[in-house]
Amino acid sequence: MKLAFCGLGLMGTAMVKRLLAAGHQVNVWNRSPAKAQAMAELGATACRTPQEAATDVDGVLLCLLDASAVQEVVFGENGVAHAPNVSWVVDHSSIAPAITQQLAKQLQQQCQANWLDAPVSGGVTGTEQGTLTVMVGGKATALQQASPAILAYAARITHMGDSGTGQTAKLCNQTIVAATLNAIAEALSLARAAGMDAAKLPEALQGGWADSKLLPLFTPRMLQAQHHIVGALDTMLKDIDSALDLAKQTRTPTALAATVQQNLRLASALGLGAAEISALVCLSHPDSLPAFQAQA
Repeated sequence: MKLAFCGLGLMGTAMVKRLLAAGHQVNVWNRSPAKAQAMAELGATACRTPQEAATDVDGVLLCLLDASAVQEVVFGENGVAHAPNVSWVVDHSSIAPAITQQLAKQLQQQCQANWLDAPVSGGVTGTEQGTLTVMVGGKATALQQASPAILAYAARITHMGDSGTGQTAKLCNQTIVAATLNAIAEALSLARAAGMDAAKLPEALQGGWADSKLLPLFTPRMLQAQHHIVGALDTMLKDIDSALDLAKQTRTPTALAATVQQNLRLASALGLGAAEISALVCLSHPDSLPAFQAQA
């Protein structure tokens, strides 16, 4: 396929590499041109604007920071929506379901094109390995058209329903992930405070009810801050803020998520927003704070 890809952060860069490896032609755009040029050296075509990237392609994929970035890249001056014959836009960004529905309606009215909200789970590692889980809202026919591209980096694609349901599923995912990481951080801190080798916990708990994909992945990352991060703490805070907003709109009690939100906000206030989500461990193990502040 010939594709446009806008947004070359940690996830976007890994996605484009997988698309190129799968044999797709990819036009790329990024706010900072150096990242697009780096992808050009791997075989992509660097473009000056989102509109240029989206011209004469089968479809457009986005992986951007937040809703304002998505709005600007698609509908701003020289945005994707100004390209001729746009067929579908897949948005891998994590934004509020209500905003997604508005953007989908606007794209349909302006371009007669389909919007698929398709947030992902699995992080950079999952992208690099082609094992991402993708939750999709929008028309099933559009998803059928876009799936060959998405499968370059995803192992599971689930059609959740109408526009916005993919983003709702992502918020549910993040609610579980953030709470689990908070619990892991506290358990590791408890183990260390009691004089136990906390690094042994994943092995000891393997196969039990406390086991999870997150436990062996994040235990070493919490015990020692890494140079290469797999997801920023402030990115998770943004998603949990959105989850709590949705909970308010739907009058859903979310006491645990509210506590996790405050822990994330406290960690961010300590200067850990740009550090990895693993930095949550600093709240219960302050000795870790300098290493994660340096990471940020």
